[in-house]
Amino acid sequence: MAYMSAPGDLALHGVRVLGFATASRVAGRYGLDVSVVGESLLDFEAHGWVRHTSFGGSSGWSLTEEGRVENERRLAAELGRAGARARETLTSAHAAFVPLNRRLGAACTDWQVRPTPADPMALNDHSDWRWDERVLRTLRSIDTSFRQLCDQLAGRLERLGGYADLYSSALGKAEAGQRAWVDAPDRDSCHIVWIQFHEDLLATLGIPRGSDG
Repeated sequence: MAYMSAPGDLALHGVRVLGFATASRVAGRYGLDVSVVGESLLDFEAHGWVRHTSFGGSSGWSLTEEGRVENERRLAAELGRAGARARETLTSAHAAFVPLNRRLGAACTDWQVRPTPADPMALNDHSDWRWDERVLRTLRSIDTSFRQLCDQLAGRLERLGGYADLYSSALGKAEAGQRAWVDAPDRDSCHIVWIQFHEDLLATLGIPRGSDG
């Protein structure tokens, strides 16, 4: 049976994974009551683990250094409670994720850059539909492997199961012509969901970001 994270742990971890996030966004990601998340974040603020700031007309929560340490302590304790098989599954999944991550990174680069004879770093203006369709086919081929990976992980830690649906949903919108859903930073685009999953997996296993190639 999959381990279910405590609401308070999810509230703190959600701020880490989502970045500059509101209580409602954290609650929506994990299916929590927004009032429970809000109360948890206020408690965490009193402990110095999170801070609430405003910038450019928007506001949200972010982790402090102390909060990051507390989050990692809770993740380690959670993984310990989930058992040795959970760690084995996550470690195996991370090994399978690394080559997928390289493919996704290359696809997103191709989405943003389309070399020309005059400029090898020319921005992709998306006028060449064949180029874009090739990228979307790559993203679609990654989708199947990513879902299998998330399904395995969700069998051990329930919170890791939602990423595949978010990725598939974003990809479907991109394929339907809403191209911003490939990599736009202002929504749960394919690239943003991928970054969040990567952060979640590394944090859960205690692997420093940037050390897995």
